[in-house]
Amino acid sequence: MRIADVRAKTDEELKKEVLSLYKEEMNLRFEKANGQLKDTAKIRRVRRDIARVQTVITEHKLGLVVVSDKAKSSKKKVEAPKAKTVAKKTETKTKTTKKKKVEGK
Repeated sequence: MRIADVRAKTDEELKKEVLSLYKEEMNLRFEKANGQLKDTAKIRRVRRDIARVQTVITEHKLGLVVVSDKAKSSKKKVEAPKAKTVAKKTETKTKTTKKKKVEGK
């Protein structure tokens, strides 16, 4: 599953896709437990597909726009709302300790 294909889907289609991927993952786990699963890498692919779909759902909720650069087709830029940065002030206090000499009797 390619991310471009996922981004082309609507929110309702994405929700259905996530549900079907979760069901597929559960079935794969059962097959693995019973020793019937031959392609164990499929579990990993399904988990990553779930993550891709959930990422696109989150992008839709936040209103993020994906901008693709033709020169760099493999890398995509995401425009996110800029957050305010606050500089932290740190104060350092130096403690001086005095050692007391105890004289013996």
